[in-house]
Amino acid sequence: MNGLYDEIRIALHAIWTRRWIALAAAWGVAVLGWLVVSQIPNSYESHARVFVQMQTILPGKVGITPADQAKDLDTVRQTLTSSVNLEKVVRGTDLAATVSNDRDIADRVAGLQKAIKITAQQDNLFEISVTGASPKTARAVVQKLIDIFVEQNLAGDRDETSSTLKFLDAQLAERQKQLADAEAKRADFQNRYLGSLPGTGSLTDRMSAARTQMAQVDNDLAAAQSGLAAVSGQMAGTSASVAGSAGAAGPARARLAAIQGQLADAQAKGWTDRHPDVVALRGQLAAAQAAARNEPLGAGGGGSANPLYLSLKSMQAEKQAQVASLTMRKSQLQSDLDQLTSKLAGNPAVAAEQSQIENDYQVLKDAYAKLLGDREAIKLRGQAESQTDAIKFSVIDPPTAPRVPTAPNRPLLLSGVLIAALAVGVGAAFAMGQIRTTFPTAGRLERATGLPVIGSIGEAVTQAQIALRRRKLIFFGGGAAGLLVAWVALIGVEMVQRGLAA
Repeated sequence: MNGLYDEIRIALHAIWTRRWIALAAAWGVAVLGWLVVSQIPNSYESHARVFVQMQTILPGKVGITPADQAKDLDTVRQTLTSSVNLEKVVRGTDLAATVSNDRDIADRVAGLQKAIKITAQQDNLFEISVTGASPKTARAVVQKLIDIFVEQNLAGDRDETSSTLKFLDAQLAERQKQLADAEAKRADFQNRYLGSLPGTGSLTDRMSAARTQMAQVDNDLAAAQSGLAAVSGQMAGTSASVAGSAGAAGPARARLAAIQGQLADAQAKGWTDRHPDVVALRGQLAAAQAAARNEPLGAGGGGSANPLYLSLKSMQAEKQAQVASLTMRKSQLQSDLDQLTSKLAGNPAVAAEQSQIENDYQVLKDAYAKLLGDREAIKLRGQAESQTDAIKFSVIDPPTAPRVPTAPNRPLLLSGVLIAALAVGVGAAFAMGQIRTTFPTAGRLERATGLPVIGSIGEAVTQAQIALRRRKLIFFGGGAAGLLVAWVALIGVEMVQRGLAA
């Protein structure tokens, strides 16, 4: 333990004897370090927090959808730091006084792109931070960025809507002209080939529809002819008049005539003899006939018209008219199909031409309808934006005016330089002691030479030497104190500069 204590004393003695070297080295390192620290420019950082929320009074189909909101919020991050916007910042702040040509502006823009940071704290909350050479410049840049954002989003959307509507109007006018030409070509083709055929659509579709209708007409005609034949057969077996008085018929014969008329109607409808209503009518007919035979005839001779015969006669006329109408319709359809078939045989490309015309017309029609729908949606959205703010923009925290530079931490750097200077001074003195070594004790001399040391004589100091040493000690203390005073003064100057900058 005593050996370590002796070594420490020897090291301190070596440093103390070379204290002027330590003081000179400390001053040199301190002055050089403080000079370097003074050349580091201050950086001030200004912050602002803004809240951006998309609003709409329209449903998502025609208004602002959630996808549009995410896109617009990304625009906050991307467009604010674009070259065009940063050039506006340079020209609209004090940075304009530091530029004289386009190259200077480009340099300032490049510097701002590194100095501006936009951070999304939440979905709709953003923090804008700018690092500048002075508090006023940093705050002015943040404020200018906020102004540009408001200008672009509140007025830019309406300008974009107006431009979009103009473009869509021009496209609609062009599509309308093309659609009119396609309709004229389509109408001309239909007049030449399809005017007489039923249905809509292509040539094949119309011919198929005409053949289907022809088959239906054939079925209806066969049914009408069958009904006409049945009515004619019934008329052949029915007398045109019935015997009786010239007066009114009795109730039994009137009932008989009514039942016969109902039975004729049922047969005209195609009901068979096994139909329940026909069976019931025939039973009533037998009873009515028996009653009519037992009913006495009225006074006077002659006969009256048979009601059954008259009903069958009316039904026959109706069936004949129906057969004639269906026959005429069948002849017309067959004539149209024959005529079209002859045209197709003479010009096989007609079907291909008609298909191309229909396809072109449908494509133009769909495109026109889509453009018209888009225009109405954008127009409605523009009207909503003109009456309400599509973007709700609020400044939560206004741009700050920093009083303390964020970099460098000059007081810490000045203190670090002082500590480093003292360490270098002590280290220089200790190193010189190791290079130009002496033997401060008799034991060290014995270990170095290997010879015994008989004795040692202490230093004899006169009064004049003591006085001289005291003066040197005062000078050394003044030099060391001056180093501390210089550090305190530099710290004070830094505080004053911060107050002036704020």
